[in-house]
Amino acid sequence: MRCFTLLFSHGNAEDLGLIIRYFRELSHILHVNVFSYEYTGYGMSTGQPQEAAVYADIEAAFKYLHEELRIPWSQIVPYGRSIGTAPSIHLATTAPVRGVILQSPMVSIYRIPFRLRFTLPGDVFTNIDKIGGVCCPVFIIHGTRDEIVPVWHGQVLHQTCVKKGIAYDAYVVEGADHNNLEMQAGDAFYERLARYLEHLRRTPISEKLQQQADRAGLMA
Repeated sequence: MRCFTLLFSHGNAEDLGLIIRYFRELSHILHVNVFSYEYTGYGMSTGQPQEAAVYADIEAAFKYLHEELRIPWSQIVPYGRSIGTAPSIHLATTAPVRGVILQSPMVSIYRIPFRLRFTLPGDVFTNIDKIGGVCCPVFIIHGTRDEIVPVWHGQVLHQTCVKKGIAYDAYVVEGADHNNLEMQAGDAFYERLARYLEHLRRTPISEKLQQQADRAGLMA
């Protein structure tokens, strides 16, 4: 039985057609369902790729999983990679989900080239400002040689999660970069994902997460 459905949000330069093999591997190795979607303005989608549109996209994907496919929220785990971590975090602040996986997450877009202490006007995908509103366990994965989103981004987000009591042990992959982290980590990558999902399966839903679900009027 496949207990969880991973709601996958891809990176900025990825194409769903090109990474379908990765989805099949995830599904087979972890015994999970994988559901992905396309951002507005990406691929064959129409519209403009703006921050609000990306958030609306994942909200629509979650609604489809829950209302059309009848998947309980307690079996949905958003999994974001790179820029896809932003809609994943957003969804977890607006809807109850069982957990969140963030691979190579950014603190915010402006903070990628500049290590700023505060959020500046005009900054987008400000994960650091939103992650405190997440109620479920957050699993962060990051490579130490990430040349696009430096590893300190993942470390700062993890520290914030620790303070909020929502952190699962971070997986920092020594020598891994941004685009080939899975291959560089090897079997350990899937082992750590499996361990996290088993943690979700065995750990009771927290009172805070249940309250979020109650406010949303959703049954587990």
